[in-house]
Amino acid sequence: MCSISGFFNPYADYSANQAEYQQILKQMTTVLFHRGPDECGFTLSKRCGLAHTRLSIIDLKTGSQPMVYETGGFLYQMIFNGEIYNLPDLKQQLASLGYTFRTTSDTEVLLLSFLEYGPDFVKQVDGIFSFAVYDERHETIYLFRDYFGVKPLFYTFLNDTLIFSSEIKGLFCYPDVEAAVDSDGLNEIFSLGPARSPGSAVFRNIHELKPGFYLSHNRYGTQFTNYWRLSSMPHRDSYEDTIEKTRFLLTDAIRRQLVSDVPVCTFLSGGVDSSVVSAVCAAELRKKGVQLTTFSFDFKDNDKYFKSNSFQPSQDAPFVKKMVDFLKSNHHYLTCDNQTQADLLYESVDAHDLPCMADIDSSLLYFCREVSKSHKVVLTGECADEVFGGYPWFHREEFLKSNTFPWTPSLTPRQSLLSGSLLDALQMEKYVQKIYDTSVSEIAVLPTEDEIESNRRRIGYLNIRYFMQTLLNRMDRTSMHSGLEARVPFADRALVEYIFNVPWEMKAKDGTVKNVLRQASKGLLPDEILFRKKSPYPKTYHPAYEALLCERLKDVLSSANEPILQLVDKETVLLFLDHPKDYGAPWYGQLMAGPQMTAYLLQINYWLKKYQVAILL
Repeated sequence: MCSISGFFNPYADYSANQAEYQQILKQMTTVLFHRGPDECGFTLSKRCGLAHTRLSIIDLKTGSQPMVYETGGFLYQMIFNGEIYNLPDLKQQLASLGYTFRTTSDTEVLLLSFLEYGPDFVKQVDGIFSFAVYDERHETIYLFRDYFGVKPLFYTFLNDTLIFSSEIKGLFCYPDVEAAVDSDGLNEIFSLGPARSPGSAVFRNIHELKPGFYLSHNRYGTQFTNYWRLSSMPHRDSYEDTIEKTRFLLTDAIRRQLVSDVPVCTFLSGGVDSSVVSAVCAAELRKKGVQLTTFSFDFKDNDKYFKSNSFQPSQDAPFVKKMVDFLKSNHHYLTCDNQTQADLLYESVDAHDLPCMADIDSSLLYFCREVSKSHKVVLTGECADEVFGGYPWFHREEFLKSNTFPWTPSLTPRQSLLSGSLLDALQMEKYVQKIYDTSVSEIAVLPTEDEIESNRRRIGYLNIRYFMQTLLNRMDRTSMHSGLEARVPFADRALVEYIFNVPWEMKAKDGTVKNVLRQASKGLLPDEILFRKKSPYPKTYHPAYEALLCERLKDVLSSANEPILQLVDKETVLLFLDHPKDYGAPWYGQLMAGPQMTAYLLQINYWLKKYQVAILL
C-alpha cells in the first residue's frame, strides 16, 4: 500500500513559484511517510502537483511513482494506492491491443487502461484502491475510490484548487486549509460517531470521496460519477447451488488476495471468519512449501477479568490454539497491557486525524505495529458479519423495527454527558433521522418482501454502507500507520453482490447465524470452530484500565483550558466517572460500552487541541 496526495488548479501556473509548491509536495510525503516508508516521489507541472509514498509489495524494483506516460505530445500522470486482484486479465486485454509494458507494476496497467478506455475503465477493476490521474491534454484531474472504501481518499476545495490526500493530515499541508468544525461535524462525532456519514470528513469543507465514485475536475467544474452501487435483485439459485457458489467466490477471493512479492500472514481469532481465511491461505502456501504465519490478540489478565455477555460470549484463546494445531501455522500470541492501550488512544487519533473507536482502535494500532516488524501484508476476516448477517441486529425484532441505525439504538448515553447548549445546537435526533432516512432511501426493496425482510435488506445495506466502512477505516489507519497492508477478502465485490441478495431463510437456515458461510466452509475447518458462536474483536475487562481512563479524564476536566469543557456537562461527566461502567450495554456497536465512552471523550479533547479545531456554532 501507499499514500497519494496532491493539488490541481485549471487556472494556476505552479511553475511560476516552483520552490514553494515543491515544498508543499515534500511536506505531504513527510506527513504520510508511515503509509509508504520504502520510497517517495513527487512531480510538479504547470497546473498540477502529485505526491506519493510507497510500501513496496508488487514489482519491488520498477514500480516507482508518480508514473508518467507520454503520448501525442502530452503527459498523463498517475499515483496509486492499493492492490489490483485481476491484474493479469487487465494486462492481457491491453497486450491484445498491442500495448507493451515497461514494468510489472499494477500502476502502469491502470494508467494504460485509462488511456485506452477512459475513466469508466474502473468498472472492470477488481481490487482495493484510491488513485489519481492527471490528463495534461485536457487539463483535467480524476480521483477514483474502490467499491467499498477499503482505501481512503479525502479532498477539499480552495476556490478552483482541488487538494486531495489519503489522509486528512495531508490536506493541512496546503496553505489556508483550516481545521474547523460546525454543527454538522459535531453531530458526526457525537450523534453518529465513531461512524461517519458517507462523504463526511467531520471538518468543515473537507470531504471524503464516497466508495464506488470517481470525480473529475477541470475549468468547466467538478463532476461526480457513481460507477458502482449495490443492487437488490431476486435470488434464483437453489440452496445447494448457493452454498457451492459461495464457497467458490470466497475461496477464489482469498486466493487472489494472496498476490504479493513479499511474505503474507493472517490474523487468527479462532472465529469462523479469520479461520476460513487462514485455512485457505495455509493450504495455498503449503503447495509452495511455505508455512503460514498467524497472529492472535488478547489483553493482559483477560483470563482473570473477562466477563461473558450477549455481545461477547467467549474468549478467543482456546479456539485459537485449536486452529493453530489444525493449520500447523507459525503462530504468535500478542498481548496488550493497560498502559499501552491507554497511551495509544492519542496516537489512534493521529492515525485517523479524528476521534475513532477509542481503545478498540488503540489496541489494534499496537497489534499492527507488532505484526509490521516481520510482515508487510496481512489477510483478515474483517467484514464477514456485515456481509453474511452475523450481528445481533439482523436477528432480533427490536432492532429490525427500530427505524434507526441498529448499532446505536439510543442516543441517551451520549446526550446525558453533553452540555444543554450543545444539545440545543445539535438537535441530535433530527440529524440522525435525516441521515438514516437518506441512507435507506438509496436501496430498493423487492416487491415480494414483507416488512421484516424489507427491514433486513435495509439493515444489510446500512451495515455495508456504514458499519463496515467504520471497521474498514479502523483497519486501514491502524495497519498503515505502521506500514502494514491489510487485505479483506470478505469485502470482495463479486462475493458481496451475490450474498447481499441471498434470502434470509438461507442465510439463517435452522436458526444458524451466518449459515451460508458456515455451510460453504465445511471441510475447511474443524466443526468446533466452524459452528462457534460469534464473539467479536476482544477488549480488556481489567478494572485497572477503567480506573486509569477515569483518572486521565478527571485530570482533563480539572483544567480550565481544555476544549472539551465547551461541549460537555462537567458535573455530569464527573458523576459518570464515579460509577462502575456497564460492559454489556454498548452505546455503539458491540464493544463500545462505559469505559470506551471515557476513552472516546479523551480522544475528542486531544483531537480538538492537537488540530486546534475552531468550533463554529
